Amino acid sequence: MSELKKVRVAVVGASGYSGEELVRLLLGHPGVELVAVTSRQYAGRTVGQVFPRFGHWGRARELRFEEPDARRLAELADVVFLALPHGVAAEFARPLLESGRVVIDLSTDFRLRDAAVYEEFYGHAHPAPELLSQAVYGLPELYRERLRGARLVAAPGCYPTSILLPLVPLLRAGLIESDGIVVNSLSGVSGAGRKAELEYLFCECAESLRAYGVPKHRHLSEIEQELSLAAGRRVVIRFTPHLVPVRRGILTTVVARPTAGLGTAGEVFALTGRIEACYRAAYGDEPFVRVLDDKGLPDTKNVVGTNVCEIGWRLDPRTGHVVVVSAEDNLLKGASGQAVQCMNLVCGFAETTGLM
Repeated sequence: MSELKKVRVAVVGASGYSGEELVRLLLGHPGVELVAVTSRQYAGRTVGQVFPRFGHWGRARELRFEEPDARRLAELADVVFLALPHGVAAEFARPLLESGRVVIDLSTDFRLRDAAVYEEFYGHAHPAPELLSQAVYGLPELYRERLRGARLVAAPGCYPTSILLPLVPLLRAGLIESDGIVVNSLSGVSGAGRKAELEYLFCECAESLRAYGVPKHRHLSEIEQELSLAAGRRVVIRFTPHLVPVRRGILTTVVARPTAGLGTAGEVFALTGRIEACYRAAYGDEPFVRVLDDKGLPDTKNVVGTNVCEIGWRLDPRTGHVVVVSAEDNLLKGASGQAVQCMNLVCGFAETTGLM
């Protein structure tokens, strides 16, 4: 596309945390006309009434939430974002794709290539297995060329993004072993979505830390799928997510064994150079991945409110391991910001449009 032109966009499930962030980003996107937002709960109310912080946008004072209807959305929009629970998104994706619309799905419905793996991790048959082969995994740093012109985009989850970005380059380069990888992630409470459940109430979360989804968190399915593709062999990791009492942000720590030894100073020096070169080659020109030097490690305060993932790492000769740390905003690079980044590629906009 030679010049910026307005693309008509709709958001289904616009009242959740990811949906709210999508609305904010799209209202300010110079190439987008936000034509529809849906929410059964808020149908009939304006965006500005539901989200007063958007009231300075004239469009937010005019646009009203409506009941979700795939046929109407297909008439109104060129691109439809689905910010819906897994199993529900596919119900909208099928008719929208049949109508020739672009679908960008933030749920897990189209992230997996194998319907049997979906059933194993999500406990029910995939609602639209015939569409899996059409979906492009929406991690631009890995699948940028496939995303250009895609019709069905499966935006990755927040945990997978924080794990895949630091690990995939090292596995592709053969710098770490594919077995024995241990991952621990800490997530803000917004990662659970906007819902009224006892375990996510303020008094239940504040001043408390807890692990959950042990030992088989659902996101393991897409994480191991993409790591296996990077390594060229099946990869199984040990992953423990934790809930921490902050609103947003994810910090992930990965421990892996290098394929080279760390027994001497020379070996440490050589591996340091190879890892630096690996990350520089992978992300040196990436607008939304920031690789830190040896004086800093990622910190969620530096990425919350941005579409950036920070990556830092250390070698540990004492134990013979590589320790890699990443930080991201779970609602932006881990969800809505990344989805808009994908839309920019699909529609031919500059990838950073509306995200800087």
